[in-house]
Amino acid sequence: MKNIVLIGMPGCGKTTVGNLLAKKLNWNFVDCDALIEKSEGISIPQIFESFGEQYFRDLESSTLNSLADKSDSVISTGGGIVEKPQNIEALKKCGTVVFLNRPLDALLNDIDISGRPLLKTGKHALEELYKRRFGLYKVACHIEIKNDTTIDDVISKIINEVKFYG
Repeated sequence: MKNIVLIGMPGCGKTTVGNLLAKKLNWNFVDCDALIEKSEGISIPQIFESFGEQYFRDLESSTLNSLADKSDSVISTGGGIVEKPQNIEALKKCGTVVFLNRPLDALLNDIDISGRPLLKTGKHALEELYKRRFGLYKVACHIEIKNDTTIDDVISKIINEVKFYG
């Protein structure tokens, strides 16, 4: 199996689930946002503030493309990765794309919007992102997993569905 690539809204569990899934599979865990912060030497909010969203999206695309040759990795992407059409094809080249679909009401109840540049105007911004991105996640994914139970249950679902898909 090549990789499992996690996509979904901010706060849907990509990093948490991805890290635990990688440990369970004894694979590498790759967090695209962390790679960007490391390569730029500043945080994502600082990148947005200093250079703007388009600059960040370009970094996101180049980071994603740099992962195409990886294998046996769980890759956690940024929530907006699907907003550039060329990224959708790049995601599929990286591995099996899993949309972690966490219900909007759960996102609204749990998400900490501090440190999330696109949510700095409040939780209503999350609703707008959800409306804009939901269909893109559906198009980009091979598998959709509802993240509305325990983390262990979600991880088991991912493993079972990826085996079935692959």
